[in-house]
Amino acid sequence: MASLNVGNLGEYLREQRRNAQLSLRQLADATGVSNPYLSQIERGLRKPSAEVLQQVAKALRISAETLYVRAGILDAERDRDEVETRAVILADPGLNERQKQVLLQIYESFRKENGLGTGDVAGAPGDGGDTSISGPRTGAAGDGGAVPPRPAG
Repeated sequence: MASLNVGNLGEYLREQRRNAQLSLRQLADATGVSNPYLSQIERGLRKPSAEVLQQVAKALRISAETLYVRAGILDAERDRDEVETRAVILADPGLNERQKQVLLQIYESFRKENGLGTGDVAGAPGDGGDTSISGPRTGAAGDGGAVPPRPAG
């Protein structure tokens, strides 16, 4: 079978899987994707869908956007800076998962405010999970934050 020019993706996935100390079978179990199909992706024989890449990224705890670029789903030139910024945030060991997601949400809001919306990348599956902020929000009226209640009258 001829290579579909996704060898770079396959090599990268194999390297990430090995770094995570997972066997192909363990990755298949974690993703819900068949072992033979993952093997074909790693060997560059299959081009996976964005959904499969999302599951693989989640299982390997890596940036789905990076996989999208390597698979040719995102335009590398146009999206490289944003993808790299997101990847650095997601890879930072000094932040917990919630902090990473909050930081990504703030980053995205600034990009949109500056007219640099990310289109399909915004809220892309596999970017580390839910981007909603959980827990109490300070400063909003009615939640005990810094905004005082309105005087009666």
